[in-house]
Amino acid sequence: MNIEMIDAAAARLNGIARRTPLLYAPALDAIAGRRVLVKPECLQQTGSFKFRGAYSALSAMDAETRARGILAYSSGNHAQGVARAAQIFDCPAVILMPADAPRAKIEGTRSYGAEVITYDRASESREAIGARLAKERGLTLVRPYDEPQVIAGQGTTGLEIAEQAAKMDITRAEVLVCCGGGGLTAGIALACAARAPGLRVRPVEPEGYDDTARSLQSGTREGNATEAGGLCDAILTPQPGEITFPINARLCGPGIVVSEEEALRAMAMAFRHLKVVAEPGGAVALAAALFHGQEIENEVAVCTVSGGNVDVATFARALEYA
Repeated sequence: MNIEMIDAAAARLNGIARRTPLLYAPALDAIAGRRVLVKPECLQQTGSFKFRGAYSALSAMDAETRARGILAYSSGNHAQGVARAAQIFDCPAVILMPADAPRAKIEGTRSYGAEVITYDRASESREAIGARLAKERGLTLVRPYDEPQVIAGQGTTGLEIAEQAAKMDITRAEVLVCCGGGGLTAGIALACAARAPGLRVRPVEPEGYDDTARSLQSGTREGNATEAGGLCDAILTPQPGEITFPINARLCGPGIVVSEEEALRAMAMAFRHLKVVAEPGGAVALAAALFHGQEIENEVAVCTVSGGNVDVATFARALEYA
């Protein structure tokens, strides 16, 4: 992985992916006790940053490979990103999704024309099911984070942050990134290291699913006891990726861990002060900026809102904190 791959992905995504802004609100600065800038990837195509990586991966394939069909597994945001990219390229997409994924995400994936196959993530292996389907149908797997072209696509978010921060005369900041398998974190870290070395990336995770934070502390890839049951479904993974973890271990600062209640409160603050809709997993970085200031060293925090694909009931629960 290198900055040249991210630049190439940016060229392929030009005119396709949305260039999301850096938003701010004095009220958020007051809560956090520092300047807070928000990168709302919930405004990206399909409602999350995942479209960047999905389109990057598909656009790097040859047409014959795409025509045979694409396979992905995801709780929802990668699923929708791949489904939309496949729709753009007019190629088949088969998506494995856990049966307990938010209904909005399953329906959203189907709306882009993908075939959705559900599985029980507590008792079935998505990798085993995927391997069987790929062999039977000749499909090409696009992994959600441990895939170089996916990481390169996510890294375009970091290119934008670096450019936008420079225009605001910000040369030093902590970039708080919602972290699951680490693809977005790694991509942004690579981009910032090359283009804005004064911006330090910090992965943020929910309590009980803090595999990256623990892994960064121990120096080895730690796992989570379970993938199921957490409110922040978008960023629940078994352990950091084989490709992503070495990048993040080399380039990132320590991880930050927030509670689910703090994620809900951050969702309420994003909606109240920025008019931005975030899902729980997409709000953990903002939660870190607002409620974990003692763990942040810099006077400026840049936060990703990585996704906004939230069920109505969960969003209503969050708004109780508004």
